[in-house]
Amino acid sequence: MDGTFQDNDIEKVVAADRANVWHHLSQHKPYETSDPRVIVEGKGMRVWDQKGKELLDAVSGGVWTVNVGYGREEIANAVRDQLLKLNYFAGTAGSIPGAMFSEKLLSKMPGLSRVYYCNSGSEANEKAFKMIRQIAHKRHGGRKHKILYRERDYHGTTIGCLSAGGQEQRNAQYGPFAPGFVPVPHCLEYRAQWDLAGEDYGRAAADAIEEVILHEGPDTVGALCLEPVTAGGGVIPPPPGYWPRVQEICRKYDILLHIDEVVCGVGRTGTWFGYQQYGIEPDFVTMAKGVASGYAAIACCVTTEAVFDMFKDDADDPLNYFRDISTFGGCTAGPAAALENMAIIEREDLLDNTTAMGDYMLDQLGALMDKHKVIGDVRGKGLFLGAELVSDRGSKDPVSEKQMQAVLADCSAQGVIIGATNRSLPGLNNTLTFSPALITTKADIDQITGAVDSALGRVFG
Repeated sequence: MDGTFQDNDIEKVVAADRANVWHHLSQHKPYETSDPRVIVEGKGMRVWDQKGKELLDAVSGGVWTVNVGYGREEIANAVRDQLLKLNYFAGTAGSIPGAMFSEKLLSKMPGLSRVYYCNSGSEANEKAFKMIRQIAHKRHGGRKHKILYRERDYHGTTIGCLSAGGQEQRNAQYGPFAPGFVPVPHCLEYRAQWDLAGEDYGRAAADAIEEVILHEGPDTVGALCLEPVTAGGGVIPPPPGYWPRVQEICRKYDILLHIDEVVCGVGRTGTWFGYQQYGIEPDFVTMAKGVASGYAAIACCVTTEAVFDMFKDDADDPLNYFRDISTFGGCTAGPAAALENMAIIEREDLLDNTTAMGDYMLDQLGALMDKHKVIGDVRGKGLFLGAELVSDRGSKDPVSEKQMQAVLADCSAQGVIIGATNRSLPGLNNTLTFSPALITTKADIDQITGAVDSALGRVFG
């Protein structure tokens, strides 16, 4: 830390925070008798709080966002320069960074050709849902309007996105939800719904999607929305055989495939996008968090040209275009930051580093599993990993949320921030989550897994 805040200054900041700020995902009763944490500074993989405590951040800003690490002057300078030139104009017109980032982004996404800018992952998914619904009305008399989503997947915080949310606790008390959203089974083999394994299990999980389609009526289903790797629902990479069969089913029934890359996008799994790990050819791809590594707010809904063409095939029809706008999709800071963010990933070979360090971390977590019986499963892709904790490996009974939080608190006391599934699935919020920045090193990973090792020993013995 550079000492910018003096003790009396930071006390005022903490007091203002406690009195005025409504923190995300937080019960505030404890703040009546204790201080909320205020993060003051970040550099590389580390942040410092108001007490000067250094913390290794193994969750990239708490929610899988700061992919290239903290303190990147080149991104800050790119944003500053752009803001002085032009900070904003509504998306009814273009901008230089918007045009240039779209070109750069699409060069990494063969088969996709149009970028719709907005300001958050929730909004990007809403845009895709609205496009799908409009296509249903334009092409199918409104009938092919249903959108399928998967149990355990999460697509955002709005009522529309929660309608497509496969996490019961996140949805609790926010209904009623929008009609026309239909769940399909999850694909976590560790908690298998069928007595199968490997590719047989993967195909069975995909076949279950087809069963839902047939039950609903293929002529009523317009799209299938999936995360390439389920994030907050437990860090679930798909089993082998799953994605090829999903693609086959979508083509068989003329169903648009919407891939939600809000977490996995821009390097997190070791490829530019998670779907590229599995040979998928989507119709929609949505993204947000890592697009600019949190240096500016930006999200994108990307489509094929075939989707785009459906909104301009009859220029005489006053309703025949996407009648939508995102106010902050017109901010130029986002694409300016995203351009430099992508340049850093290329310049520093961070995709290769993500693959190598992800493999190393998965091995280290596997070693912890050998040592601690409380770890029932480790899984993930690239630098997006999870360790599911169970009280008994045979029964796979989850440990309690209180025990999970004790592990997180112990790691924090050791100077390491890790994550956990957060009030998503009743009785199944038992997966530790890890998503360190793509710049992570073996030394960083050793510190992370070392902290987890010590914490598990203290909490579970």
